[in-house]
Amino acid sequence: MKKIVKQVVGIDVAQKELVVCLARMFDDWNPELYAHKTFKNTSKGHLALVLWVKKFTEQIAEVRYVMEATGVYHERLAYFLDDKGHLVSIVLPNKISNYSRTLDTKTVTDKTASEAIALFGVERKLDNWERPKPVYKKLRQLTRERDQVIKERTIVKNQLHAENAEAEPNRSSLKRLKQRIQLLNKQESEIKTEVSVLAREEKETNKAVRLISTIPGVGELTAATILAETNGFELIRNKRQLTGYAGLDVREKQSGTSVNGKPRISKRGNKYLRKALHMPALAAIRYNERHKGLYTRLVSKHGIKMKGAVAIQRKLLELSYILVKNNQPYDPNYERRIEETKLKKVVGQS
Repeated sequence: MKKIVKQVVGIDVAQKELVVCLARMFDDWNPELYAHKTFKNTSKGHLALVLWVKKFTEQIAEVRYVMEATGVYHERLAYFLDDKGHLVSIVLPNKISNYSRTLDTKTVTDKTASEAIALFGVERKLDNWERPKPVYKKLRQLTRERDQVIKERTIVKNQLHAENAEAEPNRSSLKRLKQRIQLLNKQESEIKTEVSVLAREEKETNKAVRLISTIPGVGELTAATILAETNGFELIRNKRQLTGYAGLDVREKQSGTSVNGKPRISKRGNKYLRKALHMPALAAIRYNERHKGLYTRLVSKHGIKMKGAVAIQRKLLELSYILVKNNQPYDPNYERRIEETKLKKVVGQS
């Protein structure tokens, strides 16, 4: 009789529901999908999920709950399961997406997504999820709130411009629009102050923010956003994974001689990271000679300025990760020394 060696609960998380698939691995290393069910993404739904899983799994092997890092919708479930002492793994969406392409699945639904997550869980060795530090969660809330305030202010400014352009502007409307802009300016200032204070409260976070801020063009707010959106790079294992999480990885579609699509960034990752890096990338292009050189080479090759700017965004994000992991400030000569070392090795081998 075959023995169960691994059991996984694959969960496709949405705002209002959880689509669940149970999978198990036998000692002959053949996985099996054997149960499906949908639950509400509420406290009652979470409890019902755990009871259902207990009913359909064996006690001889541990059960691991696996889900994607989908915005904020997965967090309540992850916290609930962690409180109950269950094993939880949270996987970056791009890893599941890449894995799904290897499966013989012609349709993409919530059910097939949960199956892919379950199979990924039984076939891979996953790390246990740990709760993000409260400081990163608070920073994320604040930086995202600021993003919404800026969006709203842009809309109000456009309304003010349109009202001023009319033949006979309504003075009371102009007054209210200006008051709203003043209020939003005040709120943004308050949020930036809170972010600055919070980023300096803990020694480790303060150090990480200061290290990232040594990169030309990257300020304290951008550094705090990067750390907040990656939970201090908790789930990140390498640069490629990080750029995929941010949606800054390049997708190409090529097949033979008939299909030759243009390379483009996936944009399937964290939009807040991409947005946070936009202005710093433009500043780096203007004031950092190395980044300016890279940008110029790319634009002269492709003729597309946005492609060059995205490459600098990716570079800044990778640098942030390296500096924090190596616990070192930015060194403008680091890459040049690496290139010289590689050149010496090539010359020595020849």
